[in-house]
Amino acid sequence: MTRMLATALLFAFSAGACAADRESAPDYRARGKQALDVITGGTTAQVLAGVAETSPDLAQWITDFAYGQVVSRPQMDLCTRELVTVASLTTQGNAPRQLTAHVNGALNAGCKPEAVVEVVTQMAVYAGFPAALNGLAVVKDVFAERKITPEQAKQP
Repeated sequence: MTRMLATALLFAFSAGACAADRESAPDYRARGKQALDVITGGTTAQVLAGVAETSPDLAQWITDFAYGQVVSRPQMDLCTRELVTVASLTTQGNAPRQLTAHVNGALNAGCKPEAVVEVVTQMAVYAGFPAALNGLAVVKDVFAERKITPEQAKQP
């Protein structure tokens, strides 16, 4: 009986602690939408609506977890996080739509065009020349769409 009482008390205490944690937890949805607004250039609602049309859960996970809990962490600025994402997507070599979104996101977050080019170029060492060349083709398309000239992308 004592064991059951101890277990019940422990459960009640931990449930109360979890409730207290939830009350003081950041609003991950708001943080996620704020980070996404920078990355998407203010088109977060449209982007999430497109995902939610088929998978509302995925749209919520992207907002709350990926961007609300991870991308919005204060330990690294958004420009650096976007450059890391561009590098990762370049090395994967199978996500051109996401790479396009994050090259735009890097620029929206204040990254310089030459930094984006440099990150993709460096991936030739780690992922091979084909992955870097494919990544660079995406960068070139994004730059053309945004009217960023090759000379602007080479400025230090």
